[in-house]
Amino acid sequence: MPSEAGPLPALEAVGITKSFAGIQALKGVSFELRAGEVHALVGENGAGKSTLIKIMAGGLPRDSGRLAVFGHEISHHSPAQARSLGIAAVYQQPALFPDLTVAENIALALEPPSLWRTVNWKQRDTQARDLLLRAGATIDPQRLVSTLSMPEQQIVEIAKAIGAQARILILDEPTASLSVREVQSLFSVISALRTQNVAIVYISHRLEEISSIADRVTVLRDGQSIETRAMRETDRAGLIRLMVGREISAIFPKRPVPIGDVVLEAHGITVRAGEILGIAGLVGSGRTELAETIFGIRPSCAAIRVRGEPVHIHSPADAIRRGIAYLPEDRRNHGVILELPITANTTLASLAAVSPHGLVDAGRERTTARAYVGQLRIKTPSLYSAAGELSGGNQQKVALARWLAIRPSILILDEPTQGVDVGSKSEIHGIMIDLARQGVAIVMISSELPEILGMSDRIAVMRAGRVAGTLTREEASQPKILSLALGEQAC
Repeated sequence: MPSEAGPLPALEAVGITKSFAGIQALKGVSFELRAGEVHALVGENGAGKSTLIKIMAGGLPRDSGRLAVFGHEISHHSPAQARSLGIAAVYQQPALFPDLTVAENIALALEPPSLWRTVNWKQRDTQARDLLLRAGATIDPQRLVSTLSMPEQQIVEIAKAIGAQARILILDEPTASLSVREVQSLFSVISALRTQNVAIVYISHRLEEISSIADRVTVLRDGQSIETRAMRETDRAGLIRLMVGREISAIFPKRPVPIGDVVLEAHGITVRAGEILGIAGLVGSGRTELAETIFGIRPSCAAIRVRGEPVHIHSPADAIRRGIAYLPEDRRNHGVILELPITANTTLASLAAVSPHGLVDAGRERTTARAYVGQLRIKTPSLYSAAGELSGGNQQKVALARWLAIRPSILILDEPTQGVDVGSKSEIHGIMIDLARQGVAIVMISSELPEILGMSDRIAVMRAGRVAGTLTREEASQPKILSLALGEQAC
């Protein structure tokens, strides 16, 4: 349990407001963080969480309201001032230099800038190795960041925050791409920091983990702070009601639909028209590699059959011509182009449909984008807003819209609801059911076993790059999936 709160909060935000292009993102939000506590911040995508923490970390100016750190009122906040006050933020998308080593990235964050200073490379390496171990990882400090997975990059960011001796740590979806073992390791790090009186803001859409790690929780909805509660005084259902302002009876609205003929056979899996095939397995089991091979990103000599016909897919263009679409896990690097507007992002994979004479027809592009913004309930002030200006969940919806626009017969979804709030998750699941009803064959990769169990007609479990076994919906269970994933006999 955290230590008793002192006379002054570690961080206090009162009546914070912020607007973008006429859209009010925050409407008088108040939030209090105590030393030695984990305070969860939850809400649907677009509720204002990201805007609030960027203001706390000095990345955005507030329009009005009061911000104080350990009793000292902050007038003009900035990232440099936030660091000097002991505030560190680890965002969902790590901000690392890909062409530098892990040790160099950590050193850049911790060493004072100087034109005339001899670099002690051995000391850098030792410091980085120690901080990574304290963050629960054994990453080689000499590895280039470009070779790290997303979970490894997040751990490097946490190591940087530990090295900076942060008194206030903001964690934005820190477990979104972590395995179960990595989550447990992170929670151990958080517990250790809490005993050192570090105050932690914890943002996550995984409500089940909030219950186990947080002391208090504040709910944001539509840019307003709705309520703050002690975690022991609430439950998952109560949080969902506060977040969405309504009951959600089914996050996994699986409904039976007619299953047709086999549409895809590849690398030990088969999927039929109207079927949702779940792909489960531990991190590193080869799930994403399977998807990339089917979509032509990775070379393969293995036979692939589409509607019974042997095909050779050497590129994404080949896959698209065969009616195969792929929504990747890393939406910021591969899902959307952050600098392009929603209109261009939506039609990027279906340019032929909006470019009948070789030039983009702005009217057709706008009509297509408007249809999917409405269908997927994408929150945006304009069809011409850059994708990078949207919240993470809305970026995911734009990425999905791009592939729905090609009207695929086979849709591969890699972590389709990662980092997405419960309301949007339910909507995306509903869209999947509608697509299955239309005869689309869906391959869904997910690290969330409740999602795999709740949405799949069949489940293929991968281990060491191969399908270890396939379970029907009726026979599948968490123990059976984990047994296959770990190489044990399914029980």
